[in-house]
Amino acid sequence: MRRFIPFILLLVIVSSCKYEKLLKSRDYKLKYSKALDYYAKEDYMRAEGLFEQLKPVLRGTKQADTVYFYAAYCSYHQKSYLLASHYFDEFKKYYGNSHFVEEAEFMNAYSTYQLSPRPSLDQAYSYQTIALLGLYMSRYPDSERTNQCLDIVEELRNKLIEKSFQSAKLYFNLENFDAAIIALNNSIEAFPTTKYREEILFLVLKSKFLLAEGSVPEKKIERYQSTVDEYYAFSGEFSEGTYIEEAKQIFEVSNSKLKN
Repeated sequence: MRRFIPFILLLVIVSSCKYEKLLKSRDYKLKYSKALDYYAKEDYMRAEGLFEQLKPVLRGTKQADTVYFYAAYCSYHQKSYLLASHYFDEFKKYYGNSHFVEEAEFMNAYSTYQLSPRPSLDQAYSYQTIALLGLYMSRYPDSERTNQCLDIVEELRNKLIEKSFQSAKLYFNLENFDAAIIALNNSIEAFPTTKYREEILFLVLKSKFLLAEGSVPEKKIERYQSTVDEYYAFSGEFSEGTYIEEAKQIFEVSNSKLKN
């Protein structure tokens, strides 16, 4: 193996020299051919270098959309998703009549999807992806990518549900019950069919009870009454749920406080 290392290094050096020479060349036909060749061999860094040089040179020619389209894909394959999204978005503006335009619109959304982080982080890219995919499906209702789009939207929606729930629950864990009630109700309003619905409604009930328990005397009656009202709403929906026994205990204590 050691005997082959100098030979391998020589090949790398020769290849690099050829590429550097190609970058300096004014033979744009050769550059175009080699850029596609590098792309086919998955050498995206070199392909991108050539495509970027060809963009201004071939603007207005029949190869222009191909150069721009594959340059965007080079960024995507190198995991520069923000840049790829930008290029795919620009592609539609510059080459709206190209046969690549549908794929470019999808890849704009898909590149943005790759930027969507775990649920605990900011979900701006998730919202952006959902909007872009919705626009794509409305423009191309018969697209073969529709099922893939729907799967991605469902995945991101579940991520948003998780983010909404965990953010709201954090207020409860921090014993900021006023904020918890608002955040939990907002979560339910945004995602009424969430898988966390029972737990969220129970946490609203418990937050109201704990808020009443820690209140000044003049606010206790009003807040215990709000807790009782919340119990009826909760038990009406989850009469045999996981939290019903604890909910009943909260109701009994709150009801007794109202009678005293």
